[in-house]
Amino acid sequence: MEPQTTPAVDSVITRLARVATTRGPQDLHERLANLDRFVRADLIDFEAELALIPRGARVVQQAAHHLLDLSGKHLRPVCVALASRFGAGFDARARGLAVAVELVHTATLLHDDVVDVADKRRGKPTACTVYGNAASIFAGDWLLVAALRRIGAVEPELVEPMLAVIDEMILAESIQLERRGVLVETAELRRGYFEVVEGKTAALFRWAMMAGAKAAGLSRAQTAALERYGFHLGVAFQAVDDELDFAKDDHATGKDPLADLREGKVTYPLVVALEHEPALRPRIAALLASDEPDAVELHAIARIVRSSGALKATRELAEEHVRGALGVLEELPVGPAREALVTVALASLERAS
Repeated sequence: MEPQTTPAVDSVITRLARVATTRGPQDLHERLANLDRFVRADLIDFEAELALIPRGARVVQQAAHHLLDLSGKHLRPVCVALASRFGAGFDARARGLAVAVELVHTATLLHDDVVDVADKRRGKPTACTVYGNAASIFAGDWLLVAALRRIGAVEPELVEPMLAVIDEMILAESIQLERRGVLVETAELRRGYFEVVEGKTAALFRWAMMAGAKAAGLSRAQTAALERYGFHLGVAFQAVDDELDFAKDDHATGKDPLADLREGKVTYPLVVALEHEPALRPRIAALLASDEPDAVELHAIARIVRSSGALKATRELAEEHVRGALGVLEELPVGPAREALVTVALASLERAS
């Protein structure tokens, strides 16, 4: 086994601080600096424990670490840490749960990249491109097992809720798979979009907040409030992701331009564009049905989506859920942990990747 090293922490706090400096309100930069001071030690401890995930010569371990080592935003572990700060703090139990939620998230990305035939993740080649589809799938399975074992070791009562979340995520993926290449009625598109977002993205944020609350020994009412915060944050996070898919600067986002559109996914901007521009339906239907979308047509549709007001509506959806998250926090004690969660919600609107 290779010796373990503790990676340098370049967390969501650092990334969001850079974004806020150039895009966000002036006071958000100061808020992020306060958040950094509040949670940095917790993140260093989290990174050190994440580095203990076994490495080895097996291709499954190499494929798993290929993505783990790219160091994502780690926003879900941050949620565990901040929820725990309402009570007992980011102790060994909370830290174990934070690692577990990151492993589950990473596992889903390894699986997603195979399904989506993606060749880039976080600006680098995907694990399935480097090691093959089978290795990427098995690496995801390996991380899921590792996550469930870790949860069972530190907080057995949270195993069943995590299984329920994984079930939600699989069902959401199933809906997305069934809809791929098929353009149903607009009302059904809107309903299906929220089913996918709530199951695929918001569910894991909910669990992260619940896990931190459980580790902190919070009351049932406080735990429920934090879960609702996680739900709103998850939907807002996905809405911003959908908006970023239509960003003109793919270097800034670290993803392929129009990746969701190329993969046949009907995201919120497309739903809104179809509601505003019904004549767009046959062109999008033809695009979704194509195995290899024409690049010229792809960019032409993207221009129509941008001019339809769909990106403004997507931003408004994200803002609505951020307001929902902030409203929920009113039910929790005033203090640094609550202020930190306010900052995370506000900063989620200003991220560039």
